[in-house]
Amino acid sequence: MEKIYNTIIIGSGPAGLTAALYAGRAEIEPLVIAGLQPGGQLTITTDVENFPGFPEGIQGPELVANMTKQAERFGAKIAYENVAGVDFSQKPFKVKTDGNEYQAKSVIIATGAEVKWLGLENETRLRGKGVTACATCDGFFFKDLDIVVIGGGDSAMEEALFLTKFGKSVTIVHRRDEFKASKIMLKRAQDHPKISFITDVTVVDILGEDSFSGIRIKDNKTGEERDVAAKGYFVAIGHTPASKVFQEAGIEVDAKGYVIPKEFTQTNIEGVFVAGDVHDHRYRQAITAAGEGCKAALDVEKYLTEKAQE
Repeated sequence: MEKIYNTIIIGSGPAGLTAALYAGRAEIEPLVIAGLQPGGQLTITTDVENFPGFPEGIQGPELVANMTKQAERFGAKIAYENVAGVDFSQKPFKVKTDGNEYQAKSVIIATGAEVKWLGLENETRLRGKGVTACATCDGFFFKDLDIVVIGGGDSAMEEALFLTKFGKSVTIVHRRDEFKASKIMLKRAQDHPKISFITDVTVVDILGEDSFSGIRIKDNKTGEERDVAAKGYFVAIGHTPASKVFQEAGIEVDAKGYVIPKEFTQTNIEGVFVAGDVHDHRYRQAITAAGEGCKAALDVEKYLTEKAQE
C-alpha cells in the first residue's frame, strides 16, 4: 500500500524548513519536496547578518544547509524534486512531481516568491557583488556609497527611502515618466535630499568586472546612451509568487497571485496551509518566513490531532 504522509511540505526555504523542523519534533514525519534547486532566495544571498543567533553573520547557502540538517535530525525526509501538479479535490491529497506521486493528509505550501529581475546577463553575474534585490537585507553593506534603485512603484520608493539611512546618494531609475507609486510614497521620495530620479530610460547593461560599478542607460526618446556610476544596485520591480500550480487546484489567491490564508495559516481548502513569501508580500524576510513555517506546522499538528479524534 502506498504510504500516506501526515504532511507534505512544498518548498525548502526558511518557511518550509522551519515547518519541517517543528513537524519533525512533533513526530509528524513530514516529507519536504525541496525542488531541484532547494533553499529559496537565501541561496542567492551571500552575507546574512539579520538572522538571530549569528552575531558574525552567515552565508545564505550555509544557513539553508544548517536548517536542512536540523529538520532531518528530527525525522523530516527531503525529496529533491520539482512539483508538477497537485490534487486537493479529495483526501488524501496528491502531490505529483516529475517522477513520483505522493499522498498526504495535509499540505503546507511554502514555495516562496521569485524576484523580478531585468534579465540582463551581468545582472546575474554580479548578483551578490553589489547587485541585490532586498534593501532591508543588504542595505547595511552600502554605507556612504552611491546606490541606484530600479523601479517606479511603492516598493521602489520604500527601498530607496530605507537605503538613505546608509547610502551617500540614492538614484531611482524608472523606464517611464509616470510612476505607479502612490502619491504619498512618491512625494516622500521626491522630498528626500538624498534621493534623485532618472526617468524615461531603459537600463541596457550592468557594469563591473569583479563587482558592480554602474549602469548603462538609454534615453527612450533620443536613444542616447550614458553610464551612471554607482556601487550598489537594487532592483525593485516586484515579485512573482510561486503559486500557479496551487491556483489550478482551487487555492484562493489575491490579484497578484499571493495565497490568501483564511484562518491562521489554513487556506480556503481544509488541510492545506501556507507559510512564507508565497503569501507574504509585505515583509519578505528569512526570519518572518521561518516564523510562519513554525505557525503552519503547529496548525498542522492541531489539525491532524483533531481529525484523529473524529
